[in-house]
Amino acid sequence: MDRATIVHENFLRRVAQGDLPQGAEPHGPLRREAAVQLYRSGCLTRALDIVSRRMQAAGEGFYTIGSSGHEGMAAVAAALRPNDMAFLHYRDAAFQIERANQVPGQSILWDMLLSFACSSEDPISGGRHKVLGSKALNIPPQTSTIASHLPKAVGAAYSVGLTKRVKPEHQVLPDDAIVMCSFGDASANHSTAQGAINTSCWTAFQKIPMPVLWVCEDNGIGISTRTPSGWIAANFAHRPGLGYFACDGLDIYDTYATARAAAEFVRTRRKPAFLHVRTVRLYGHAGADMPTTYMARHEVEAEEANDPLLHSVRLLGEASALEREEALAIYQDTLARVERVRAEAVTRPRLKTASEVMASLIPPKRENAPSNGPSAETREVAFGADLKAMESPQIMSRLINWALTDLMLEHREIALMGEDVCTKGGVYGVTQKLGQRFGRARVIDTLLDEQSILGLGLGMAQNGFLPIPEIQFLAYYHNAEDQLRGEGATLPFFSNGQYTNPMVVRIAGLGYQRGFGGHFHNDNSFAALRDVPGVILCCPSNGADAARLLRECVRLAREEQRLVVFLEPIALYPMRDLHEPGDGLWLRHYPEPSERIGLGEVTAHGDGRDLAIVSYANGLHLSLQAQKRLAGEGIAARVIDLHWLNPLPEEALLEALGDAERVLVVDETRRTGGLAEALMTLLTERTEKPHARYVAEDSFIPTGPAYAATMPSVEGILDAARALAGGKA
Repeated sequence: MDRATIVHENFLRRVAQGDLPQGAEPHGPLRREAAVQLYRSGCLTRALDIVSRRMQAAGEGFYTIGSSGHEGMAAVAAALRPNDMAFLHYRDAAFQIERANQVPGQSILWDMLLSFACSSEDPISGGRHKVLGSKALNIPPQTSTIASHLPKAVGAAYSVGLTKRVKPEHQVLPDDAIVMCSFGDASANHSTAQGAINTSCWTAFQKIPMPVLWVCEDNGIGISTRTPSGWIAANFAHRPGLGYFACDGLDIYDTYATARAAAEFVRTRRKPAFLHVRTVRLYGHAGADMPTTYMARHEVEAEEANDPLLHSVRLLGEASALEREEALAIYQDTLARVERVRAEAVTRPRLKTASEVMASLIPPKRENAPSNGPSAETREVAFGADLKAMESPQIMSRLINWALTDLMLEHREIALMGEDVCTKGGVYGVTQKLGQRFGRARVIDTLLDEQSILGLGLGMAQNGFLPIPEIQFLAYYHNAEDQLRGEGATLPFFSNGQYTNPMVVRIAGLGYQRGFGGHFHNDNSFAALRDVPGVILCCPSNGADAARLLRECVRLAREEQRLVVFLEPIALYPMRDLHEPGDGLWLRHYPEPSERIGLGEVTAHGDGRDLAIVSYANGLHLSLQAQKRLAGEGIAARVIDLHWLNPLPEEALLEALGDAERVLVVDETRRTGGLAEALMTLLTERTEKPHARYVAEDSFIPTGPAYAATMPSVEGILDAARALAGGKA
């Protein structure tokens, strides 16, 4: 007999016989009617777990990580307000069910069964996953993530304080809201959880509002790995800046009273708190998991004997709120009701085609208040002496700085965040003066943790802000890539476009730095960014284009709710010259604030017919040098700047190739997994033109004189062009 059946039959027998577990007497502010309602939510949680396993066995359902043993989370929901955003642990069905009781017009049983059945009518994911989440309930969807949702809870909590000073147009949370984020005891050990909780404490320690309630559901085990007894309390009870509350999650009275006190602490003090909830895990980790294969039978049975629903029956009886017979009838009636609704839910339509599945990869556009840009007077105050400097051509880093300034003047919801971006102005000075112009609340010096930086942006985006996080170096992104892959990009996908993460991530990267090397500071691979569905990747090659492209990136985030990565080539930040030292041909004037380069546009330099060289960033700089020398050899070349690296601007590129007879792809990323692979595929599938690629080697980049040895050079481009041209010169 499976454990779910054993737990079910034990409940029926023990309630009928009055064989209930011992525990504390009911106490605290929980009213009788509310206590009965919590029990009903717990019964529905249990019934859904039982039925989900039956659905899987019948091929009607597909995911069975359940919430049995964690029914006490209904009491946590009752202690919060429905406009408190909740990022939920995957065992928190009871929380969502109870919150639905706080919001009129909900059909929570029907909604959750549609999710179990992967029906396209599922109101949260549209049939893409069995997730907890609801737009109406202020619960962004989560799959079975392990702590990756904690960093964005910090961002959402930070945004609540900031909205009092900066009222974003699309604000969601009220000014007195708190943010709740729950996770398991095993997840608490993950570096992402440790970093997020540390960030909340680090922020609160500086007297910055951080109204986040961390809820750790401690069932003592992660799949088969035990959490040492006392570990969670020892780890979190005495952290500076963190209030600590503990309760027995088997006791709805104790849990409600403690959760209410913890929520009040966070709401009034605007500081983080840690609510440690003792739970049990029933049925094992998931449907296919057999706990008796790694736990002694008497241990499993001891957990089952502590069934929280049995404790609730005892407590309700002692409080004269519900008799045992009534409690048993509610349980049985709930299970029967779930079975009846299941029979209809499994008949509802499911996704069938790739286009249906992918329909929510791209979030919907949204309406914004019109903007005419900042006034001349406002710009004069902000820019000061820089207005005079705009009369002269400048390096890329300075033009990006001015573009950010104009954008922040125009859109009050923009906030920058990253290591050293405010006081220092960034490692390369790109954000200098922005802290003085806009204040530390909008230009945020973060602690040194890329997960926290991106999470801050993700969470703020869910409360109406338009974040522009900075990652200092491209390789640092890999420390936190799941924040974009597993959280940011998946949010519209798993919410059917109801939740989005509009933001622009600035990342300094690529190669050709003379003074840096290794795989941290001089990294020429962005394959991990191009591989994330729905993410736009943009890369400028000169300062004027950088300003135009950055404006388009912000438009895409603001109006189309896109998640955009703006990859800035470090070696081109200070670049002044093109062909000869001192020629100043790579300096550019600051373009008028209205100028943009639209998504999917490319730029062609020249119209030579012999050869088209396709490149971007540093490769474009090198290719233009080669173009001049090729002309001297009688080879007329055009050079095409891609600008957009994901999705590739295929149609614009093919049009720009025009009547060019041959195509050379110059790609500074590596041969394996580099951008050239996609470009060569496109050229093979869509053109008859002879084409070749010249790319970087599959190598890390060294420091010292050999800094560019593994990457394309002007001489290498010339050789590749001559070979492709068939000795025309």
